[in-house]
Formats: sequence, structure tokens, C-alpha cells
Amino acid sequence: MKVLPMIAAELRRLTSSRMATIALVALMCVPILYGALYLWANRDPYGKLDQVPAAIVVADNGTTIDGKTVNYGDEVARTLVKDSSFGWQIVSAKHAQRGLDDQEFDFAITLPADFSQSLVSAATTSPQRAVVTLTTSDANSYLASTIGKQAAQTIKASIVQEVNREAASRFLLALSDIRSSLSTAADAAGRLADGAQSAQTGAASLADGTSQLASGSATLRDGLNTLASQTASLPAQATQLADGAQQVADGDATISGYADQVGTVSQTAADAVPTVRADIIGYLQQQGIPQDQIDQVIARLDTLGTKVTDGNTQVQSAVGQIDQLASGSQQVAAGAKQLAASAPALTSGIQQAASGASTLADGASQAASGAAALDDGLQTLANGTSQLKSGLDDGVKQIPATTAKQRAAQAKTIADPVKLDNSKVTNAGTYGAGLAPFFIALAAWIGIYALFLIVKPVSRRAITALRSPLRITLAGWLTPAVLGVVQMVGLYVVVFAGLHFNVTNPWTTFGLMALASVTFAAIILALNVWLGSVGQFLGLVLMVLQLVTAGGTFPWQTLPAPLAWLHHWLPMSYAVDGIRQTMYGGNVSFVHGDALFLVVWLAIALVLTAVGVVRMTHHRTLRDLQPSLIG
Repeated sequence: MKVLPMIAAELRRLTSSRMATIALVALMCVPILYGALYLWANRDPYGKLDQVPAAIVVADNGTTIDGKTVNYGDEVARTLVKDSSFGWQIVSAKHAQRGLDDQEFDFAITLPADFSQSLVSAATTSPQRAVVTLTTSDANSYLASTIGKQAAQTIKASIVQEVNREAASRFLLALSDIRSSLSTAADAAGRLADGAQSAQTGAASLADGTSQLASGSATLRDGLNTLASQTASLPAQATQLADGAQQVADGDATISGYADQVGTVSQTAADAVPTVRADIIGYLQQQGIPQDQIDQVIARLDTLGTKVTDGNTQVQSAVGQIDQLASGSQQVAAGAKQLAASAPALTSGIQQAASGASTLADGASQAASGAAALDDGLQTLANGTSQLKSGLDDGVKQIPATTAKQRAAQAKTIADPVKLDNSKVTNAGTYGAGLAPFFIALAAWIGIYALFLIVKPVSRRAITALRSPLRITLAGWLTPAVLGVVQMVGLYVVVFAGLHFNVTNPWTTFGLMALASVTFAAIILALNVWLGSVGQFLGLVLMVLQLVTAGGTFPWQTLPAPLAWLHHWLPMSYAVDGIRQTMYGGNVSFVHGDALFLVVWLAIALVLTAVGVVRMTHHRTLRDLQPSLIG
């Protein structure tokens, strides 16, 4: 008998009665019921998180910033309710606790009384971290608690972003104020540098002037010292001069007296000339002397009279000069006397002037040194203020000038500096689509396992009637394999057409589903051939083992070491990976490797089944000879 009649005979057996047909149909629907219903239930749970009830307790008392009262707790609560990422409700603490106990809420977020005060404390000398309390109850739902923790982290990140934005805004505003102050300081430093330069120039002139003053005062000191030494004997000499001048004055006075007498006599003689002339003329006339002789005598007498008169004039002039000399010598004597009286004070003044000039010279020398030091200091000050201005100008240039709008944008960027650009090489789309490869592979195993509850692995009557172990093996494998492919057709239609999961390579995806199903059929067939009902049980154990090692939910790298090792050897791992690659549009080379590994498992299972069939041909009983459907 050939293989196809053997398959047809087995199918007739499976549909020999109404109940058998119902049982077959029910078992055929197991993969659809398992895979489709589970994927349908978990199609997009994250898209419905807004229906998860969660409580917000706002106990925040708020705080005051720059005279303005703020309450960050109320702002956070309003933002969460508006965001609608969960079914948030703002309630009291008692209501939240009662709601967790009564399963009204899956989790609760509490913002404490010092929430706002803690947030703004970072700008004070006593910073403290704000506390956000997450209250969960795993009795309500463990995953809900896990989601609540993720929500709390999201809330924390949002709060941190807001706080960072506010802090950055304040910092940037302060930086802008600093820039303005630096600019003002730079201008002032510029003026200071100009003033210092002018002061340095004046100090240089002062140094030159004080140096000249020191030199001149030294010369004055030397001159006054010389003068003081030369005038030390001046009082005695002035006294001698006064005495001599007085003697001269006295002699001149005596001479003046004599001169006055001579002048008187001379004047008397001169005054007497006209009288004498007249008397002589009268006398001569009385004597009767002729007039011509009288005129001759008078002419001679007039000559003498003229000489007397001229001599008197000279005498009177000399007397006046002698009188003036006497008066001048008297004045000289008086001046000499005053000089003699003033000479001690003069010499004392000269001594004091010499002493003062010495002090002046010393002070001028010190002033010259101080002026030189001042010049150096002011030069250093000028250089320093110039460097200060240059540094302040550089500081102003390094701090960019910003507007309020620019600072707001900068604060927003500082608060949230990284934007996540989610670039996906492949994209499952939804949570359910992400689980689909795993549950399709698992449904394929469960469907084959369920079929072997009614499908006979290998009929002992067939073994008795046939002589070819290969045909017996193919007939025993093809029956569940064909039924498994039909199961995959139904599952494919429901999952991809009914649930509208995206699939990049439809035919390749179905081919891998069918290959996984026929490979699983060969494996379970081999277990049944070799171990019978124990093999059927081991098929269940193997399913559970693959369920945890296939890496369908969490990455297989998170498994314990023994299970991670099994991941590389069990067929469902490669079925899940292959379907994932074809469904999402992944690496085609991985698909080839996954398919090859399944084919290897298929071949090994069929070979083991054939060996088992050969073994069974040597252990036949009378029961094996009973009439068979394949007759």
C-alpha cells in the first residue's frame, strides 16, 4: 500500500463519526483559539492605558518665590489629568487608600506637603530632594504595579525637566545680568585705565619736577650754607661800620659847620660888592677924579667884584654839597646803625634759611623717591586696569547677549537636552504584533500536540500489513503535518487578516509557520513512536521548556545560563526568530539559518521515527493482526 491511501485511511478514521469529526474540528481550532484569542486580548494594551484607574493625592502646601505663591503639586496634577496617559483622578489620601484596597485604583501617586518647597530648595543653602510617593498593590495587578512604577519614573522625569527649565531660566537671567554688569564694569575699567594713564603721566611729570626740586633745593641749601658761613661775622662788621659811619657823620657835621661859616662870609663879601662899588664911585667922585678914570677904576673893580660874586656862588654850591654830605653821612650813620642792629637777626635768619633749605633738600629728595615710586605704581595700575578692561571685554564677549525669548528657548533645551529620535530598523507596530511570532510558534506546537490526542502516531496494523518503514513513517507524519498546515492557514487568516497585524513578507511568513508546524509534528511523532504515552507527556514538557527559552517575550540573554544554552538548541527558538524576521522585514540571512535549523530538526525527527518503526516491526502481537481500515 502507498502513503496516500494510508493518510486517507487515517482521515477516514478520524471522521468516522459525528463526535470524532467534532473532536477533530475542535482540536484543529486549538491553535486559533490559543494564538488568536491571546493576541487579540493583547493586541494593543498600551494604547488603552488611559482606562487604567490611578489616583493622584495632592498634599502640597505650595511655596513663595519672589513674592509669588506657587504650587507645583497642583500644576503636576493638572498636567497629568490633561495628558490622559492613565485614568487619573485627583482624590484625598483616604480615598486613594480605600480605592487601592477596593480595587478602584490600580496605583496612586502622592505629592507631599513640602513638594514645592523641596523643588525650589535647590537654589537655597539647604537643598533637599522632592519626594513623590508611588503606592501600588500587587493584589490588584502585578503588571499594573509595574506600569505604575514606569509612570512614576515618567512623572519624575517630567518634574525634573520642569525644575531644570526653571533653574536654567533663572541661571540664564542671572548670566544676562552678569553680562550687563560686566559690560558696565568694562566701561568703568576703561575709564579707570584712562585715568590711571593720565595719573601715570602726571606722576611722571611730578617725578621730574620733584627731581628738579630736589636738585634745586640741594643747590639752595649749599648756597645758604655758604652765605651763612660768609655772613657769620656780619653783625660785628656792621657794628664797626655803624661806628665808622657815625664818626664820618660827626666829621662831616663839623666840616658842614665850617662850610656854613665860610659860606656866610663869602655871601657877606658878595653882598658887599655892590655897596663897596657904589661907595668907591662916590668917594672917587668926591675926590674929583675924572669920570673916565673912575670908569677905569670901576672897570677893574667890577672885574674883582665879578670874581668875588662867582667865587661866592662856587662857595655856596660847595657849602650846599658839604651840607648834603653831612646830611647823607648822618643818614648813612643811621642806616649803618640800623644795619648793625638788624645784622644779628639777618644772620640768624640766614642760618634758619640754611637749616630749612637742608630740610627742604632732604624732603625734596624723599619726595623725588616717592614720586618715582608713585610713577612706577601708577604705571603698574595703568597696566593692570588695561588688562582688567581687556579681561572684562573678553568676558562680555564670551557671554552671548540674549533676549527673553532666546533665554526661554535655551532653558527649555538645557532642561531637556536630548531628544530621542526613535529610528527603527524594523517595526512590529503594536504590543500584540510584537508577541505574535512567539504565540504563533507556541500555537503551532499546541495544535500539533492536541492532534496527537486523537491521531495515531503509527498504526501497528499498518506495520503488520506493510513492509516499508519509510512509507509507514511518512504516512504517520504526513497526516498530522497536513492537519498542522491547515491549522496554520486558519491561524494566519485570523491573526493577519482578522487582527490586521502588519506582515512584511506574507508568503515567507506562512512558509515558516507551516515549516514549524510540520517540524513539530515530526518531533512529537518521534516521541510517541519511541515512548508512547510517556512520549506524549514529554511533548508537553518540551513545550513548557521551549515556552521559557524561545525568547518570545523577554530577550533570551536575560535567561539563566542553562536555559540560555537550551535556547540555541530547541526548534521553537528558531521558529520564533524566523517568523519575527519575515513578519517585521528583518535580516533575510537569519531566516535562511532559522529555516535550515528547523529542517535539520525535521530530518532528525523523521530518521528517529523511522528507526523506531523498524524496531516496532520486530515486536508484533496477535492484536496487531486484527482487521485494519487499510485492510
